[in-house]
Amino acid sequence: MKDPLKDTRPRLRPFRYAVVALTALVVLSLGFALIPAEKPAPAEPPFSERARAAALAEALDLRAAGMQLASTGAADPAVMDPVVTLLTIQARALLFPAAGSAPATALASASPSSTSPPISAAGFVQAMAASGTARVRDAETADGGVARLLAGTGAAQLLAAGRLATALGVPAPEPAANSEMTSSGPATTVPCPAPSGQASGPATAPVGGGAGLPADTRHALASAVSAEQQAVYGYQAALPRLAPAQAGPASEFLARHKELAAAAEERLRLACGTPVPQQPGYVLDPGFLAAPAVNLGRLEAAAATSYGDLVAVSQGQDRAWAVSALQAAADRAVRWGVDPGPVPGLALDVSQLPALPGDAGRPGGAGPSTGAALSTGTGPATAPGPTTGAGLPTGGLPKTPAAT
Repeated sequence: MKDPLKDTRPRLRPFRYAVVALTALVVLSLGFALIPAEKPAPAEPPFSERARAAALAEALDLRAAGMQLASTGAADPAVMDPVVTLLTIQARALLFPAAGSAPATALASASPSSTSPPISAAGFVQAMAASGTARVRDAETADGGVARLLAGTGAAQLLAAGRLATALGVPAPEPAANSEMTSSGPATTVPCPAPSGQASGPATAPVGGGAGLPADTRHALASAVSAEQQAVYGYQAALPRLAPAQAGPASEFLARHKELAAAAEERLRLACGTPVPQQPGYVLDPGFLAAPAVNLGRLEAAAATSYGDLVAVSQGQDRAWAVSALQAAADRAVRWGVDPGPVPGLALDVSQLPALPGDAGRPGGAGPSTGAALSTGTGPATAPGPTTGAGLPTGGLPKTPAAT
């Protein structure tokens, strides 16, 4: 008789294999699910945000070095305190949200190093000038309002470095190349689009440039033309009433403004903008002729604001020209004894800026200031009002050489 249990074991082997395979599959799938996937590398921030973070880091480093020089007696605190205030206000302005990043994030990545070696007064002046030069250079590439912020920050740092060198008796920083171009240079041109119903005239614009410039760029160029025309009128009215020591530099500045007006008109023409008619005269502020030097400085500060607007909405050669013209206008304002503000070309309301952590009672940490609110957009900014503690005391023209 056949044993009924004889074939039982062989029949169960396939079933056991299936169970073992299924168990292994479950274990492996759970293992893969529990192992976290490798996170992709974070995308590099855009250039504008990197330039702003670098400007913030250097402002904080310079601020810490300036405070150290003043506290140790290596430099006269009365000379250093205004510079520390300037750097504090600039750092707070650079903390202002831009490109979607939060101020706290920017500060965390740009805090000054606590292990920085002590710096000498001469080294501080050179570092200040190097930072200003870097900011001006980055302004030629950054986007919109960040470019205006960087251009003004760099201009103020360069001015402060020069005045600080004189006050401390240390070597002055090497002057950066000033590229106030009076023409656009050679360019292949195409006819400007003619108004509806009119034939195209001889006006031309650079290929890929002027004819395609947005309306806000043409408007900013027109505003620059108007600012220069008004500056020419103001200098012509003030010249007969200036002291002999001031008349020479004023004549040079007048000639420079005529050149800038012509250059701005040429750029506007190449941009296919509507020409700005020359006004027969301008209404000057009350008391302009009673204090011509100071009021010429205010005209220069207003011109710097016009160029700040142009920096924010232009690109390429127009941007580089506007950045350089902003620097020169701020320098001329200082030579007339007028402070163009902590960020020339941009009006600041310091009370609206984010405070630096632990700055209660520090110079410029949270003090009020008059003026318009900070604008980091690409639209026009209002003319700067008086500011507090924006830089070193400004001197009159006879104490400084003529601007270039």
